[in-house]
Amino acid sequence: MNDPIADMLTRIRNSQLRGKSTVVTPASKLRAWVLDVLADEGYIRGYEKMTGADGHPAIEISLKYYEGEPVIRELKRVSKPGRRVYMGVNDIPVVRQGLGVSIVSTPKGVMSDQAARSANVGGEVLCTVF
Repeated sequence: MNDPIADMLTRIRNSQLRGKSTVVTPASKLRAWVLDVLADEGYIRGYEKMTGADGHPAIEISLKYYEGEPVIRELKRVSKPGRRVYMGVNDIPVVRQGLGVSIVSTPKGVMSDQAARSANVGGEVLCTVF
């Protein structure tokens, strides 16, 4: 697997299209940090670390719905392995006029765009969520 973050985002997107309540993805620290931001912003119910059927560590993500519709309407990967996207604090994109969130990997950790602006740090823009 070349891009584990894109794999996790695709699993979330596909599970929401099928109306699933949970989705399982392989575990890693970066995935957990991205899921922390999604949970803090209210896009997912939460996640739980577990051992998968094959014995490897996994993460079970609890998806969130509102009136039968998924809370996450759009989930896009910005920085990819073939083309990394780094931005300064003043260049971090505002998603849907502030209604969405950009998830940024900074020297101070993985955080939302608003938290990065308040901490005055830039970094790699991992994905955008609306």
